[in-house]
Amino acid sequence: MKRGHRTGKPKGGYPRLYGRHAVTAALANPDRVIRKIWGTRETLNSLELPPVLPIVYADVADLGRMVPSDAPHQGIVAEVEPLADVWLGDVLEEGADDAPGRTRPILVLDQVTDPHNVGAIFRSAAAFDALAIVTQDRHAPPESGVLARAASGALEIMPWVRVVNLARALDEIAEAGYWRIGLDGEARATLGEALEGVGKVALVLGAEGDGLRHNSIAHCDIIAKLPISPRMESLNVSNAAAIALYAASGR
Repeated sequence: MKRGHRTGKPKGGYPRLYGRHAVTAALANPDRVIRKIWGTRETLNSLELPPVLPIVYADVADLGRMVPSDAPHQGIVAEVEPLADVWLGDVLEEGADDAPGRTRPILVLDQVTDPHNVGAIFRSAAAFDALAIVTQDRHAPPESGVLARAASGALEIMPWVRVVNLARALDEIAEAGYWRIGLDGEARATLGEALEGVGKVALVLGAEGDGLRHNSIAHCDIIAKLPISPRMESLNVSNAAAIALYAASGR
């Protein structure tokens, strides 16, 4: 998939990934530039690292100071460059080339900002073979060690489209033949009903608490709910995404 280019150092500094899953997935990603790796001698010696990669042997205490408090670094930290931009048009073109009967869903996140939730959604999206995740650039978390660890390697393999205008992106998705299903607990239709007889789908989820914004709802074809027990008001957005992806991909 084509990617745009990013130049210069990010405003918040280069992301630091930690934990074996996140770092080994970054090492395996040909699109990821790794600037430096710190690790315990035992951990680094157990990995096949490129000979040109700068490495620094460090003890557990030093690594602990490089990551958020109490974060399980598992003896390894990597400083990386952010992944280059992925364009929505390229994603939709790839989806158009899918084999007949293969309908990979697109996941659209409307101002979901918690990196733990977004990382968990990446993991579910990869597990259920989603085509891509689409977020608004200014209202989504940046790449970080927290997000990458929650994604458990999926950050490196799941295309992430960051757009300026989410409503415009939803229009472009519709023009490509996707049925846009917004998830909201107050909807009348269930997700199963919304999926009946449709082909390609885009699942649109809002942030916990606030839910979908009115403008995003206006750019969906139907609003649906997950049929959960009335004893619970709602689900965590990452859990809702996993269930919706399972329903959409299992047709």
